[in-house]
Amino acid sequence: MRRLFIMDQKDYDNSWNRYKRPSVRGIIIKNNKVAMVYSRKFDYYKFPGGGIENGEDHITTLKRELTEETGLTISENTITQYGSALRIQKSRFVENEIFEQENFYYLCGTFSDAGKQALDEYEADEGFELQFVEPEYAISVNRTHDHSDYDAHLIERESRVLESLVKDRLL
Repeated sequence: MRRLFIMDQKDYDNSWNRYKRPSVRGIIIKNNKVAMVYSRKFDYYKFPGGGIENGEDHITTLKRELTEETGLTISENTITQYGSALRIQKSRFVENEIFEQENFYYLCGTFSDAGKQALDEYEADEGFELQFVEPEYAISVNRTHDHSDYDAHLIERESRVLESLVKDRLL
């Protein structure tokens, strides 16, 4: 899969332990709008998806995460690779640890409209909801609204992927 970009904060010591958390994200486009998960609590947009669990392949994780976060059912034969974004930074939770996350983005189609979400506790607390939005709007919200102390690097990563989709004329 092609690498879209690297976000390396260089705010760590290379001698620290490295925690790798690969993730998959789904890109669903309908009528020049993109399916995004909106956080009502922190006022930002992200692509639906999440971490790859032990023993899962990318497609299994993608289908599970998108169904949980959006209620949408992914049509497996529509899934195609788009690109990855590598994020490296000091852990926000563990002292003297490097957090490394490769995010694999896939274009995909769905069978039907959204069904019922199956959010975990933190997702429900954030008020995750599916919205189809124009990419410029999501980028604007992500870059100009106050997100409290939420993860600014995650929010910027999603904005950069949206910009890449626009540049590639997919949106």
